[in-house]
Amino acid sequence: MEILDPHFKKNPWAYIVQSILALATFFVVLLFVEKVTQVVIVAALGASTFIVFSMPHTMTARPRRLIGGHTVGLISGTVSHLLFVDSLSVNINESTVLLALTFACAIALSMFLMAVTNTEHPPAAATSIGLLLAGLSWAPILFVLLFAGLLSIIHYVLRRYLINLF
Repeated sequence: MEILDPHFKKNPWAYIVQSILALATFFVVLLFVEKVTQVVIVAALGASTFIVFSMPHTMTARPRRLIGGHTVGLISGTVSHLLFVDSLSVNINESTVLLALTFACAIALSMFLMAVTNTEHPPAAATSIGLLLAGLSWAPILFVLLFAGLLSIIHYVLRRYLINLF
């Protein structure tokens, strides 16, 4: 049993450089956290950053999946908010069965829509819950879309230089 990945031994600079690129990219996200979003959305975008910089040549790192998946997450969060929070007056600050159902429906709807539209990006399912927690407003929606777009542009520009770190 090896502690270090055998690929790391062959090309340690790729691991170091791609981790630093992920650090720099995600640092931009953290600069705006208090102003526009909640921790769950930041966690989802952090997981997306991990995928783009550690597994850049997988399907889930492609722009269609990255942007499409987060868009689906935002749509699912919006639909769940309208169905449960607005129409049923679910209080997001209380821990109830209805709140759990709201979150579960947001995740299930995200999963279904991503599978149907071929935009599967697992971290984006959390975006739907993040939107529920952040509240239905343009700030978190624009933030997620802008960051997913930025991450896709960085991925496109650097795709020839990035390698899968597994």
